[in-house]
Amino acid sequence: MTDQTPDLALSLKIEDILVARDLRGMKSVQPCLVPGYCMRAAQILRKCRGHVLIGTGFPVVETFETDGPVGTIALYNALEKLGATPVIVCGRPLSEALASNYRVHEIRVGDHDHREQEAIEALDKYAPQAIVSIERPGQAADGSYYNMRGENISARTACFDTFMNLSHCPTIAVGDGGNEIGMGKVIRAIRDLNIVPAVTGCDELIVSDVSNWGAYAIISFLSVWHGSDLLDEIDPPGILKYISELGGLDGVTRINRLTEDGLSPSEGESVLQELREACGFAG
Repeated sequence: MTDQTPDLALSLKIEDILVARDLRGMKSVQPCLVPGYCMRAAQILRKCRGHVLIGTGFPVVETFETDGPVGTIALYNALEKLGATPVIVCGRPLSEALASNYRVHEIRVGDHDHREQEAIEALDKYAPQAIVSIERPGQAADGSYYNMRGENISARTACFDTFMNLSHCPTIAVGDGGNEIGMGKVIRAIRDLNIVPAVTGCDELIVSDVSNWGAYAIISFLSVWHGSDLLDEIDPPGILKYISELGGLDGVTRINRLTEDGLSPSEGESVLQELREACGFAG
């Protein structure tokens, strides 16, 4: 591409930053997406002043993993500061854990017989201007949900796929392994990964080594366009500590410690610094 706009050039740089570590094969998936997907995802949210639904929460044992909620809270705070009304959509126990500090819409865990009606009622209630999924389990071809170990986690999963499928607004998804909502957009590319792939798609998919970082990519563009370094306001270790204290586990190690997908908080801080430098906020 020789005729790049500044925003597209920035998007390409950010997209490479997100998969540079190539932890679970997302670098091989990236070429299957039309370049500029981070920019386009952020454009969807740029002028939102109504409700934005953000689905997150990947079941780990009897609780939830730290990857997903951290990025969700960062995006929630950024959108709220810019005038939107974000609502976190998740099931128990994450919904109960977050309800005292954030707007939360709870979806029923394991109740897959009423998932369409549940989504319809919520979409009618909020009339969202956009829907974002950050590290939410996506339905496989057989209708079930699987973790990265290939274990069926349907009984512990609330359905957010129907929100994406039945919405009349733009949808964004962030994933890092191939079994999350949105990965249906690149189904051919993820079939060779050692997972049970998700088939639920979206309008704009962001692939990242850690899904939390994909949320930071969106905030990068919102920062540039609004002339305010919202990235500098994100405290990955602080949010991670908050989520861990609520019971979150590392999705890879299944241990309650201050890590995301087996990585120390310093990795997330490093990515955040790279994004700030790419945006011209740090030298």
